[in-house]
Amino acid sequence: MRIDILSVVPALLESVFDHSIIARARKKGLVEIYLHDLHDFGIGKYKQVDDYMYGGGAGMVLRPEPLHQWIEKLKNERHYDEIIFMTPDAEVLNQNTVNELSLKKNIIIIAGHYKGIDERIRQLHVTREISIGDYVLSGGELPAAVLTDAVVRLIPGVLNDETSALSDSFQNGLLSPPVYTRPAEFKGIKVPDILLSGNHAAIEKWREEQSIQRTKKIRPDLLKK
Repeated sequence: MRIDILSVVPALLESVFDHSIIARARKKGLVEIYLHDLHDFGIGKYKQVDDYMYGGGAGMVLRPEPLHQWIEKLKNERHYDEIIFMTPDAEVLNQNTVNELSLKKNIIIIAGHYKGIDERIRQLHVTREISIGDYVLSGGELPAAVLTDAVVRLIPGVLNDETSALSDSFQNGLLSPPVYTRPAEFKGIKVPDILLSGNHAAIEKWREEQSIQRTKKIRPDLLKK
């Protein structure tokens, strides 16, 4: 898989992708991640990428030209399955969307900034718009990192145990059950006896029951779905 991210401040993402699971996936050649600076196609002497809103109002808007030129450059080099704009006014990211995107080959992610991007880029190029929640951040770089991380970890070979991702929260529509490790007792709290029993069928039943109880308590909306 190849992921290209367009950003005003790509340096914000360098550390995120140079460590941990994503870094190992890149070294293995399982994913290619490229960060592109919109200032490379900025306007005029100062490489301007933003301007005031037509109609007045507070805040700046990313101009269409730098985004258009980057997208056209990349599209001339290869086919992209999705061009995704990270924005609060969009569908909220969920595990089903992540599962779907993990099967794609090439993706462009636009990290918005300021008040957003010129609407014409959304009309001309964007195939999907995604939000990571009902709140606003300073820019789309962190949402782009969230989406990338969620997608990359599902690529075969990225996790040491590929079945681990299948037991994550939301994969089966429920929250994950409690998990424990050594020691068997900590601060007077013991690991449930069932997990030490060796009875795998009983353990799986316990985990399913715990998932349902936890979901009912914390996210009852998931059970309604």
